[in-house]
Amino acid sequence: MAVKLKLKKGDRVMVTTGRDKGKSGEILAVFPQENRALVQGVNMVKRHQRQTQQNEGGIINREGKIHLSNLAIIDPKDGKPTRVGFKLNDDGSKSRIAKRSGEVIDG
Repeated sequence: MAVKLKLKKGDRVMVTTGRDKGKSGEILAVFPQENRALVQGVNMVKRHQRQTQQNEGGIINREGKIHLSNLAIIDPKDGKPTRVGFKLNDDGSKSRIAKRSGEVIDG
């Protein structure tokens, strides 16, 4: 079942639980069907890659998917993790706000 996502590609997030707790990074991709996201520099996994004409083979490090419930967006005002809320604007459009400070989140 599809859920309304509060996080988008390009958001700065912090990991709240797990092996990488406390690390922060930018969201590279969001997978709504799986409720997961790729975050830059977080949940690094080793992949065995076969050699091709474009790149050499070997063991490479890359980001693994992390569940959205383990991520918190970083408040644009004070840089601490916060929850996301929605606010209706006068023209009828919705914008995301940080629950911690009430600031509008860009995007």
